[in-house]
Amino acid sequence: MSEENDDQPVALVTGGGTGIGSACCRRLAAEGFRVGIHYRSSEEKAEKLCAELVSSSAGGAFTIKADLMDSESLDALVKELKSAAGRVDVLVNNAGYNVNAPMLAMNLDQYDKVASVARGTWYLTKLVLRRFMMRKGSGRIINISSVVGHTGNAGQIPYTMVKAGLDAFTKSLSAELVGRDILVNSIAPGFVATEMTDELPDEIQEQILAKVPLGRVAQADEIADVVAFLATRGSYIHGSVLHVNGGMYGG
Repeated sequence: MSEENDDQPVALVTGGGTGIGSACCRRLAAEGFRVGIHYRSSEEKAEKLCAELVSSSAGGAFTIKADLMDSESLDALVKELKSAAGRVDVLVNNAGYNVNAPMLAMNLDQYDKVASVARGTWYLTKLVLRRFMMRKGSGRIINISSVVGHTGNAGQIPYTMVKAGLDAFTKSLSAELVGRDILVNSIAPGFVATEMTDELPDEIQEQILAKVPLGRVAQADEIADVVAFLATRGSYIHGSVLHVNGGMYGG
């Protein structure tokens, strides 16, 4: 069992080492959470972030490795969580995977890699609910979806399907948890300045900006602020999709 304060709330952020995930980790640590920084391949970035949070006056952190595409890896992750933290009060399902290719050029293996992250998100959420939140009787589950799950996006069909499904997952799970103090919500960001969006060709980025009334992409911190609100306040928000996209889509 961890030697940390047993009364300190714990937040687990999947894909916490980079992009929106790392911003969420910093913001939740600032709110007093001890943050579990999940990663699959970004070990160096996750460990660097962990060291930053541990050395700061924020809530502290630990890293935890798992492959969301592998159920056995997720079983091991939850066992490690039990030892490292003993509790999970907030789960931020942020991790995702994308392949940019038109439908006719994409193969089944590429599709399966994108879709398997949704399967892993479902399974991890089930484990966290069963092992931690249901026993405690409370918790917050925050799913990071995307505006493209509502608008569609050429060249990203499996990704848009997964993100749309994540919002449906939010609504269905919230209905299953009626009567319990476990809140489930989605945040659907628009286009955010991350490594993923940086990979888009310049002409595509220009097309995106033309659709955003605010005339700019979001910063990861702006998404993390909404995550922190749902994690610590937002006590009457349940089964909702919060659109954070600079005005390009209103839901």
